[in-house]
Amino acid sequence: MVILSPDARAACRIVRHLGADYAVCDVDPVTASLTIFHTDEAGRPYGGFTALKTDLLRDQTRLDFAMNGGMYEKDLSPVGLLVIDGEERKPIATGGGWGNFYLLPNGIFALSNGKAIVRETEAYRRSVVATPDVATQSGPMLVIDGALHPAFKPQSDSLQIRNGVGVDEKGVVHFAVALSPVRFHDFATLYRDALGCPNALFLDGHISSLYAPDLGRIDETYPMGPIIAVTTPMWHGAVLPKPAP
Repeated sequence: MVILSPDARAACRIVRHLGADYAVCDVDPVTASLTIFHTDEAGRPYGGFTALKTDLLRDQTRLDFAMNGGMYEKDLSPVGLLVIDGEERKPIATGGGWGNFYLLPNGIFALSNGKAIVRETEAYRRSVVATPDVATQSGPMLVIDGALHPAFKPQSDSLQIRNGVGVDEKGVVHFAVALSPVRFHDFATLYRDALGCPNALFLDGHISSLYAPDLGRIDETYPMGPIIAVTTPMWHGAVLPKPAP
């Protein structure tokens, strides 16, 4: 059970599940400034946490937590849907193709007015009528309405470092990255059984990157496209208190 204080930004911890360890960061989207970044003012992809952190500091904003936020092309542009600040940067991808993104069903992580959702892509298209504040599409879905993705096999020999996102029934967003190679099935059961998320989405594998200073993780091994982050405004180096609701 995770209890977040009213001013919590990203509570990170190590969770052991089926013999493997995961870094898990829990975010309450009501109290935390959770958003998505992709390019700077010149239109250049940040490509990593250091460039994003440097840019934010120019605006007196602190980077508290970040994770690669969805699959991307060689030029770091998103493969599927990307919404930032209520503006659709790329539409939903509905075609077929090769790779994990197209291991259907894939899904979408979205945030609007402090409420986060993870939803299978077709269900998202049917039910979401207004453009959210932020959204990113990736795939495959890990957990769909409490059921594991049908393609996952308990004895699969495909082991990778993997990261993902899920939302529990209280609305808390759980970001997780495996600390050792794991199979899809085990990663999905982490979300369903250990984190209590009825819906969860795979963000990527192999390049999985985490910015969580409290855990001693500031990954910069691979370039990345969209970045999901929690930030805090600052003033002359001091963190500004968040207004009371």
